[in-house]
Amino acid sequence: MANDDALRTAIVWLSLIIVLVGVFTLSLKKMMITYAFGMIGISGILLPDWDFFDRNFSRWCYPVTADERAALQAQRTGFKRYRIYPIRVIVYTIIYSIGLYKWWIFVSN
Repeated sequence: MANDDALRTAIVWLSLIIVLVGVFTLSLKKMMITYAFGMIGISGILLPDWDFFDRNFSRWCYPVTADERAALQAQRTGFKRYRIYPIRVIVYTIIYSIGLYKWWIFVSN
């Protein structure tokens, strides 16, 4: 990951949420579930090598070459580097919505 600031910020926010869950529920088990859910969420969004996945699907079996990575980086400047793929957004929305709902039900009980 080129920008570690996003990862650090996400982990700091996760630690704040874990502390709040611990203070309000007084449950170590709920804190651990919150930690696990949060780390899975962070790793699913921030850690994947998006340069690898932004290539043609047929190229996913092969490593990213330096030329491909340079070409992908050159295409992305400003807001272009945050490309939105509808299928990816739909899948992430469904998975994280269900997970967040299940986490909320568990923590609020």
